[in-house]
Amino acid sequence: MPTPVPRRRRSPLGPRLGAVSLITVCLALLAPATAGAGTAPGPHTDAALQSQLDDLVRTPGGPPGVIAVLNDGRGSRVVRAGVADLRTGRRPSAHDHMRIASTAKAFSGAVALSLVDRRYLSLDDTLRERLPRLPRAWGAVTLRQLLNHTSGLPDYSRAPAFLNILMANPRHQFDSRRLLDYVAGQPLRFRPGSRYEYSNSDNIAVALMAEAVTRTPYERLLEELVYRPLGLRQTSLPQGYRMPRPYLHGYDVSPPEPPEDVSEVLSMSGVWASGGIVSTPADMTRFIRGYAGGRLYGPHVVREQRRWIPGAASEPAGPGRNAAGLAIFRYTTRCGVVLGHTGNTLGYTQLIAATPDGRRSLTFSATTQITEAMKPGLLRKLRAVQENFVCALLNPRR
Repeated sequence: MPTPVPRRRRSPLGPRLGAVSLITVCLALLAPATAGAGTAPGPHTDAALQSQLDDLVRTPGGPPGVIAVLNDGRGSRVVRAGVADLRTGRRPSAHDHMRIASTAKAFSGAVALSLVDRRYLSLDDTLRERLPRLPRAWGAVTLRQLLNHTSGLPDYSRAPAFLNILMANPRHQFDSRRLLDYVAGQPLRFRPGSRYEYSNSDNIAVALMAEAVTRTPYERLLEELVYRPLGLRQTSLPQGYRMPRPYLHGYDVSPPEPPEDVSEVLSMSGVWASGGIVSTPADMTRFIRGYAGGRLYGPHVVREQRRWIPGAASEPAGPGRNAAGLAIFRYTTRCGVVLGHTGNTLGYTQLIAATPDGRRSLTFSATTQITEAMKPGLLRKLRAVQENFVCALLNPRR
């Protein structure tokens, strides 16, 4: 249906709460993983959690550094292992910057759903209505389908023309708002709404829709609708390849070769709203508590966001059984349910999760890319450890 006309036309920004050879792999391997998590329940003391992170760092192909922030509503505890920088030996910090990879998709969801709440967008708005310059064949795709990855849009990050440019120059400056042009000649992969398929194109289209209805750059929408209401002070969406200091260095870990620092290999202009945000564990903790807890929009929008697609996994899959909502996933673990998002990119693997009321949260960051296709055994181990951390969050005395 068409977007309802707001009763009062207010500003949408108003107050309310060898590395290059890996680029094709890290951008194109985006199909949902299906590995299972499965270690026996164990103690969740700080010492036990510390031991699990130490073991991850020691595992062949494992991350040089891992940091987890658990917040129970009264305060945070930080568990970390390894180093933030192999050159200096500095330990990871909750205020180190990092590439948040596809957890950035939750930020585009936060922007879009905030605009739905303000009646600038409807979940039933179509690409034909809001972005008529895009191919007519894509016109029936709705905002809802973009947000829950049932759109059928072809993934621009798999397009040969895009990948050829990236391989020739990983720091190439793309026009972020024209990324969908790389697949403009392709039909939809399936009838919109008929099945789930994770695609980077979806969140590019979400950001473009938000810009179209507000006539405001996506970067400013992030600032006004997400960063400011949630108190995020160390989060940004850069266009280049440089990292703000200090930062968690991301590594390609491919034994027997020594780890290679790939933190500043890729230009973020080529991922933009789909995965380009830089943040810190401290800021991501603030974000997921507000986002999963529904602080950015009203309960009617929260209800729509939590219409789950069973078995639809994030990339990489999160702990326990996965189900997809609108730019958020439900992770059903042996100890209970948390909501959040995962992500992976060259040098980084991320999980952010919180209880549905936002009172308890987990931010879990590793400094190498871990996927089902590249390191299936390590992903199984990672998911098992993440599930143990969720249990420590939900049942601290267990």
